[in-house]
Amino acid sequence: MLELTIPGRGELRIEHLVTDVNGTLALDGILPDGLAKRIGLLRDRLQIHLLTADTHGRQSVIDAQLNLVAVRIKGGNEAQQKADYVKNIGADSVVAIGQGANDALMLKEAALGICILSKEGLATETLLAADLLVPDIFSALDLLEKPLRLIASLRK
Repeated sequence: MLELTIPGRGELRIEHLVTDVNGTLALDGILPDGLAKRIGLLRDRLQIHLLTADTHGRQSVIDAQLNLVAVRIKGGNEAQQKADYVKNIGADSVVAIGQGANDALMLKEAALGICILSKEGLATETLLAADLLVPDIFSALDLLEKPLRLIASLRK
């Protein structure tokens, strides 16, 4: 669990990391070098949840690399499915990471929404729903490894 108090915002008790896969963790269905290890380092503090529509049909490979099993999102109303998933596990204990249009509601619903600028791009509505924008997935994970950075960025 990550516990922090952000001046002007209050206490956060984060137990879950919910992340999109394609565009956020992977590019064209392929994880970048070193990402599996970085995600593995968070397992002692956070429950990790992967949500995907499996656009590139490679999710079983990614699941094996991360030693996780992603939740497959069905076609149609994907944004709401992701937001509902966050609500069902307890939105006030979730940090969500994404960049696509179908991630916007998930980021808005979560206690902390982090948007990344990926090589796939960034949906404007997702940017507006996020608490923070970072340049890539590694920077997003750095915030969870060094949560004082979150306090520095989000204090009011």
